[in-house]
Amino acid sequence: MALPALLKDRLTLPLIGSPLFIISNPDLVLAQCLAGVVGSFPALNARPKELLDEWLTRITTTLDQAQEAEPARRIAPFAVNQIIHSSNDRLDHDMDLCVKHRVPIIITSLSAPTDYVRPVHAYGGLVFHDVTNVKHAQKALDAGVDGLILVCAGAGGHAGTMSPFALVSEVRRFFDGPIALSGSITSGAHVAAALALGADLAYVGTRFIATPEANAQEAYKQMIVDSAASEVTYTPLFTGVHGNYLTRSIANAGLDPANLPTADKSSMNFATTRVKPWKDVWGAGQGVGNIDEVLPTAELVARMAREYRGALAQIAA
Repeated sequence: MALPALLKDRLTLPLIGSPLFIISNPDLVLAQCLAGVVGSFPALNARPKELLDEWLTRITTTLDQAQEAEPARRIAPFAVNQIIHSSNDRLDHDMDLCVKHRVPIIITSLSAPTDYVRPVHAYGGLVFHDVTNVKHAQKALDAGVDGLILVCAGAGGHAGTMSPFALVSEVRRFFDGPIALSGSITSGAHVAAALALGADLAYVGTRFIATPEANAQEAYKQMIVDSAASEVTYTPLFTGVHGNYLTRSIANAGLDPANLPTADKSSMNFATTRVKPWKDVWGAGQGVGNIDEVLPTAELVARMAREYRGALAQIAA
């Protein structure tokens, strides 16, 4: 196990900030990268689609200038998330822009990115694919991806059900490349634990929602601070795919979290026409119980880095 050359000596903490629908924007991505962890955003967050070119220009220019000003500084590369599905009618447009800007890392979701790996490899970029089980991990590797993101039980949004102990161990039987691990990771000690399990990177989403840079409602951030793991509901109702959501946000949307209706898979809005996933019902992982305050991204990463070093020292003692 080893970090790819693209990431080696460029991170203050072995961590990728996961792409958060609606929430991740250039402000958050830049704050993460400048703090020394990989920042990412879904291409679909740039709306209209023409805005994506502006976002990529701003991010690449800012990071290049910062690195030029401080050559020794650890400034992480960034990533863009692409949804590989027939419903994403922007995919080719967005991928063309990513190739144009030579986006360092492409994170793909849903279907294996068979047709999109080669263009990224042509300019030296990496492709990581997120999976929730061994079958999908094998399909992604068959498509030629460079790394896997294992989305385990307890992760925010569309999460799997497998224990990280089980999934990492099974994937390591046939893959010795880069693995990022997701699922309730909110501290530097958790990052150290992810590496102890056999991962190379932690994949963290929910903790970065509670930052000033995140494009989330203040009520959303406060609900994360106020919630515990028992206040996270796992349901397929809102998108047709099982995911973790803040129970209080479900109740605030007028639904009974204990008696949710059956999903209507004929519609992309599975609850009601007035309840919109991610906008009205808020995703979050089970790690919310370890989040006690809203912190600036730079301060958060610095604290997690200290916790990480402390955990490593404790393991070595």
